[in-house]
Amino acid sequence: MELEIRGAERLSFREKQAVVLKETGHSNEDIARELGVNTTTVATLLSRARAKGYQAVIIISTNLGLFGGDTGEEA
Repeated sequence: MELEIRGAERLSFREKQAVVLKETGHSNEDIARELGVNTTTVATLLSRARAKGYQAVIIISTNLGLFGGDTGEEA
């Protein structure tokens, strides 16, 4: 599985850091600890990032064996 942040070029470095951590399941408290800021700052970073219109896209391999004969090859 892979995470792609579309529109990341519009985000500041700190906004990117907060978004990646949030989109990978971290709480605002975890993000604040990791970035060395308070939770209010995290909320502001995430709010600004959302206002800039990023999209988080999860790319999942087709070769996961979910449907029996999956080989990842197209017919």
